[in-house]
Amino acid sequence: MSERAGVLSRPVAQFCAASNENGGGSRAIDGPMTTLSGAKDMASSITRPISRNWSLPNVLTYGRVIAVPLVVGLLFWPHEPWARWTALAMFAAAAITDFFDGYLARAWAQQSSLGRMLDPIADKLLVSAVILMLAADHTLAGLNLWAGVIILCREILVSGLREYLAELRVPVPVTAVAKWKTTVQMIALGVLIAGPSGEAIVRGAIATGIVLLWIAAILTLYTGWDYMKASYDHVGND
Repeated sequence: MSERAGVLSRPVAQFCAASNENGGGSRAIDGPMTTLSGAKDMASSITRPISRNWSLPNVLTYGRVIAVPLVVGLLFWPHEPWARWTALAMFAAAAITDFFDGYLARAWAQQSSLGRMLDPIADKLLVSAVILMLAADHTLAGLNLWAGVIILCREILVSGLREYLAELRVPVPVTAVAKWKTTVQMIALGVLIAGPSGEAIVRGAIATGIVLLWIAAILTLYTGWDYMKASYDHVGND
């Protein structure tokens, strides 16, 4: 009986020795589990959402910044109708993204610190650059330059005010009147970008653009004062 038990135990011992040489029986069990875990890690890395800095709302804002030098470059040929119309198309597309980037960021919960910082900067770059180019080609001239000066000064004032209040962690919400101001301002600048080319199609287009720009300038003064009044209690209290 003992001899038979010895014969039976010998294959078992050989199997155990072979298992130990191969790293133990646990490897045969752990190997597939390790492979499955690696597959899950790879899948999670593939499906991981992209950074909010590259979300669609922020990409639209980046596009508005890129549009600034393109529109300015085209306005260096103010007497070429193709340059005027192409600049108008780019300006209109950039102005439309100003609405959609904020709307989509709120609707899709993709608001980010970069977007909140860059969005107003993109708007001010676009508006300021266009006003300067319109003044350079004399579409804005004489007393009408004051409308552009008022808008530019207000933008600088509000930007400084926002930066100061941001350090105090005081939000500066955009009012309904400010949104109307931006809408009228963009329409006015778009009409003036078309300039003589637009005048050739619609008589009085330039005059209409000038009137709309003055309306935007008046709304600019009102909203600038409104922002100053709303922040008065916080200024100087730090």
